[in-house]
Amino acid sequence: MAVELNIENFESEVLKNKKPVLVDFWANWCGPCRMLAPAVEEFSHSTSDVVVGKVNVDDCPELASAYGISTIPTLILFKNGEDVKRHSGIMSEKDLKHFALS
Repeated sequence: MAVELNIENFESEVLKNKKPVLVDFWANWCGPCRMLAPAVEEFSHSTSDVVVGKVNVDDCPELASAYGISTIPTLILFKNGEDVKRHSGIMSEKDLKHFALS
């Protein structure tokens, strides 16, 4: 299950995590975000190699701003606390797995 991220837990759950962390920046009103959500949730259940988290940009605008999120959905893969890869827009579950695991 994807971890709900916010300003209070972002550092401990993402930046200090020993595992890679895939963060989905999204909003309730965003149609493409709702289209991507099932693939993100399925991926979160299918792997133990990557932690999956979600940031609601309406609830956490400071995180969205800190990471330069101008389009949603945006996925960021963090490794050792560093933003190493980004993707904006929807993708298939297969492409999501490839993005997060390669």
